[in-house]
Amino acid sequence: MPRRQSNAPSQPVVATIDIGTTSARAILFNQGGVEVAKHQIEYSTTASEAPAESENKEQFRRRSSLMRHNAPIFTAEGIAISITDDVEIENNSASVGPTLRFPQPGWVECMPVHILANAVQCLIACLITLRKINQNPELKIKYKVKAIGIANMRETTIVWSRKTGKPLSNGITWTDTRTAEIVQHLERTIDDERKEELKQKTGLPLSTYFSAAKLRWLIDNDDTIKEEYEKGDGNLMFGTVDTWLIYHLTKERSFVSDVTNASRTYFMDLETRDYDDDLLDFWGIDPTRVALPKIVSSSEFYGSFAAPNLSNLGFHNKITPEAYEILKTITGIPICGCLGDQSASLVGQLAFKPGSAKCTYGTGCFLLYNTGNRKLISEHGTVTTIGFWFPNLKDEDANPHYALEGSIAVAGSIIQWLRDNLKLIEHARDVGPLASQVDNAGGVVFIPAFSGLYAPYWDGGARGTIFGMTQYTSSSHIARAALEGVCYQVRAILRAMANDAGASEDFLEEALNRQNEKKPLSALSVDGGMSKADEVLQIQADILGPCVTVKRANISECTALGAAIAAGLSFKDEEERVWKDFDDIYEKINGTDDEKNNFKAKLPDSDRRKYWKRWEKAIDRAKGWLDEDN
Repeated sequence: MPRRQSNAPSQPVVATIDIGTTSARAILFNQGGVEVAKHQIEYSTTASEAPAESENKEQFRRRSSLMRHNAPIFTAEGIAISITDDVEIENNSASVGPTLRFPQPGWVECMPVHILANAVQCLIACLITLRKINQNPELKIKYKVKAIGIANMRETTIVWSRKTGKPLSNGITWTDTRTAEIVQHLERTIDDERKEELKQKTGLPLSTYFSAAKLRWLIDNDDTIKEEYEKGDGNLMFGTVDTWLIYHLTKERSFVSDVTNASRTYFMDLETRDYDDDLLDFWGIDPTRVALPKIVSSSEFYGSFAAPNLSNLGFHNKITPEAYEILKTITGIPICGCLGDQSASLVGQLAFKPGSAKCTYGTGCFLLYNTGNRKLISEHGTVTTIGFWFPNLKDEDANPHYALEGSIAVAGSIIQWLRDNLKLIEHARDVGPLASQVDNAGGVVFIPAFSGLYAPYWDGGARGTIFGMTQYTSSSHIARAALEGVCYQVRAILRAMANDAGASEDFLEEALNRQNEKKPLSALSVDGGMSKADEVLQIQADILGPCVTVKRANISECTALGAAIAAGLSFKDEEERVWKDFDDIYEKINGTDDEKNNFKAKLPDSDRRKYWKRWEKAIDRAKGWLDEDN
């Protein structure tokens, strides 16, 4: 007879809530980094509420009908999503509406209460799965949630009322560009010396990307927030998505922000890891009129889980009493790990040591290089940020780890554009085979700067541009050039990082060798939607050259895993931790290296150099397209 469930020993699992730009998910990980349960909700958007410009009424009616009958929809990465036990499409009913909204050109908003509700719903679904697993009479062990971690899209700005807990406006997401005039005004009015002083403190350029300009815009332009700010009675609360979630999911109403998220606000000094009066004054923010969350490490006790009352926050879709009963099974469990999504991916790729690099091909593309305990301020267009901070570990591992970061605005979304706008492919998975029908792009260069160029160019006036087309050009050439456009930007970022560290411009393999590593940057760990295509990774390897191996992650959900690791390392008592230290993580999670996931360059060096020069020439011509002088 199998032993009774009540007597079965328990094995810890860590619950992660992972909030992306276009979806929310919850995943339960065991000590081996294996998913025990998973649930994902793809957001609906205002784009699905009305006919597209190219549609007539009948086409829109048909599309709406298909959506109602569970036809596949697409993520921002262009990946087809079908409704299954693990994935669902957000309920876009009139009473709730979509999570993601595009009210004006360049504006991208999110609904903070919907994000919270989706996170709770995903967590409930995972706990139901866990209960089913634990009820299996054949099971020799019983899984038990030990800790909760959070990963989230960064820079997204939310302002809410301390009195009610309700948001006072829609959240402004990281991709929103409504603050362009604010940023351009500052660019024009401050001198280079002041810009350098700000960059030394924050590690960031002036950009619409970061939170400070978004908060400034809300105070200046949202009547409700402006009125509360002027009252200055302590009701106004500011936070990024991590702060919003932790505040509403903890019994203590903990008002905190993890250091990796806080480093993206433009309010935090990288050295002190605290708010800087000079930076707040620069943005005209009075901290006595708007509360700023306490900045904390990535791995410590923030508060005890408690289910939020969503109806009190104005969320009309009812969560059933049965669902709240399920949530009671984790009431009091510590929320104790938090990382901004790109830092979470760095940790999930197990890139703990200085000299490790990862690249995530999501909606955008994000490359992080771990520089260890050394804060390296970029002179070549990359951003300095906090990679992670795990204070309960020993020696140097306990210190904050910095990273250089390069971000590309358009990556996976270029596949969606090829499919939906140009109709070159029917499914996202078709882009690789289409691009592989030709050996090269036939002289075509595609700069996918749909919302300007991010690192290392930082040109908000650039726009998407295709050069070099002739009558010979085919859809395969355009598809290949589009993929190359993402991969060339990755090379540009790595090159900038190499220059920042004093490495030779001609030898990418020397990247960041001033970290005194015994070996140079020899591998780029990759994850995200586009990394699933072998063709994309071979193009990336060819563009980087023979000295760098492109390695696809063995575990696909690196971002969620990173937040789980942060939570699992948070306990002060080593015996209480899910993983004792980095070595224990390597031993339990790393797994075997699969050669099928490793990609090396096949392109001759002479061709690689020629194509790179062509790319740089195209970049120069694409810059400043929207400048008034043009």
